[in-house]
Amino acid sequence: MAWARSLKKLMYALPAPAFWLGVWQGCALLVDRHVGGRGNELLLPYPASVWNALTALAGTGEFWATVLASLSRIAIGLGWGILLGAALAVLTCVSAWCGRLFSPAIRVVRAAPVASFILLVLLWTGRDNVPSVISALMVLPVVWDSLSRGIQATDAKLLELARAYRFSLGKTIHLIYLPSLRPHILSALSTATGLAWKSGVAAEVLCLPEPSLGQQIYYTKYYLDIPQLFAWTAVTVALSLALERMLRACLAKWGRGRQA
Repeated sequence: MAWARSLKKLMYALPAPAFWLGVWQGCALLVDRHVGGRGNELLLPYPASVWNALTALAGTGEFWATVLASLSRIAIGLGWGILLGAALAVLTCVSAWCGRLFSPAIRVVRAAPVASFILLVLLWTGRDNVPSVISALMVLPVVWDSLSRGIQATDAKLLELARAYRFSLGKTIHLIYLPSLRPHILSALSTATGLAWKSGVAAEVLCLPEPSLGQQIYYTKYYLDIPQLFAWTAVTVALSLALERMLRACLAKWGRGRQA
């Protein structure tokens, strides 16, 4: 019956993508008729044109080198942003002095324009490091805010029980804080992954590290190759979704392991 469940999931998942592909195809057809010919490739290419561009790119070694380079840069930034955000969340919740010291700076990072940070970091470091630094900076406030709320929302009665039974710090974290923080971690990862990709690729577009997805997106704009622009954008979105799904799967596995 596994095939029946798979078919049911497929039938459930297909209508929405099919609908939006139909909308895209219809809009491209209207643009094509309006401009009179294939000139719509400069405005809104057909899905088939984008697919052909994507398959042509995927058959080259340069494509995979570009994907891996951007993936490694942004994944490094995402990892550092999560670690630093979690560390600062603990510090600001444990110490009121640390909260007064770090909270304003984190809020400034969250409120400031991404482009300003990109240009500043470009002045301070090499262009190859900018996407990682920017991704980390954009992820840090999201993780800090979500985990801070989670730590503060931990059940006080459970913490009192842990003190009564003289739990060690490690046992308290393992049995009380981590289960309580799990939904907050999941929420933070879901938001942070997309934000890391958006800001990281934006940094690549401005700094043009080689090779990178942002560099390719910039060149497609420069040469007005709109089908390739759509293709590289689709790759960026797919990688963001895949990384988010992988992190969710790891978190779900961690949750099942704890329950076992």
